[in-house]
Amino acid sequence: MKRRAFLKSTAISSTGLFLTKNLMSATSGPTYGHNGMTYQLNTKWGELNPSKTPVNDCHEMIQDGKGRILLLTNETKNNVIIYNKSGRLIDTWGTEFPGAHGLTVQHNGKEDFLFITDTNKHQVYKTTMDGKILLTIDPPADLPAYQKKEAFVPTETTVLPNGEFYIADGYGAQHILHYDEKGNLKNSFGGRGTGDEYLDNAHGICVDTRNATPTLIITDRTRNAFKRFSMEGKLLEVIHLPGACVCRPVIKGDYLYAAVLRSPNLDTVNSGFVTILDKENKVVSNLGGSAPVYTNSVLQPMSQTEKIFVHPHDVCVDDEGSIYVAQWASGKVYPYKFTRV
Repeated sequence: MKRRAFLKSTAISSTGLFLTKNLMSATSGPTYGHNGMTYQLNTKWGELNPSKTPVNDCHEMIQDGKGRILLLTNETKNNVIIYNKSGRLIDTWGTEFPGAHGLTVQHNGKEDFLFITDTNKHQVYKTTMDGKILLTIDPPADLPAYQKKEAFVPTETTVLPNGEFYIADGYGAQHILHYDEKGNLKNSFGGRGTGDEYLDNAHGICVDTRNATPTLIITDRTRNAFKRFSMEGKLLEVIHLPGACVCRPVIKGDYLYAAVLRSPNLDTVNSGFVTILDKENKVVSNLGGSAPVYTNSVLQPMSQTEKIFVHPHDVCVDDEGSIYVAQWASGKVYPYKFTRV
């Protein structure tokens, strides 16, 4: 009997060791990055049952005030998928956003709200955290560029503490539109043109508070750059990022993070990576990309070096510094997670 008990105990222990090893191999991977900004990849973090909780394009992600991670997808069975930081499914909602693209959270100290852009419906929505629509922004017909609603194809928003917000019309007429908290248009700038003050694929926008005076950082994706504007719309700086068709800028602490959809003049499949810039807007690390090299203070062209992404479209940086990556046209993969090491 003692021998049988020993064998049973050994078998259970061996099975547990086997399961532990397999769990570790399924949820952790190699490290990526440069200059101390290195991360371990987990491609299984956000996987769900696609027959119950499907995704189409995974467009953007945010962390809410409760610490939850929200994913926006243009799958109308569940436009918003809510995870905890371990990747466990908490909830889903949303069936009315076929062109779901941009997702921004507004923290006002009491409760959170979401801003969602829909490129198919040519609208922007402010919602509660469970999906109740509170405000709808239609094309600004008073502006000459928007006499047809099809000219308004909003891709992103950013929200100020007082409730005012900006919309980046990244797939439309390329204007940046400034609204008050009630949805009344206050100002517009940008638009198509050949000078630096104009935009081409103004895909993303955020408020940069890393310095004493807040400014706007706006994507100029076709030109492989971010552009810094004053809050009133005056161009202040061009941040050139050769080799990087960047998506929206995400500020966390002293760093700017962004998904790079692809590199220009390269195969559009498997050419993206994630880039990280410091407070001086110098690239310090690329996840899945080449090490940043500056020659005479000029950044040299960057490119993908590791085949880990297909069209990365957005990053979310949580309160622990982990990075979550959503991918577009990527075979309907769920988000990946990178943990700082």
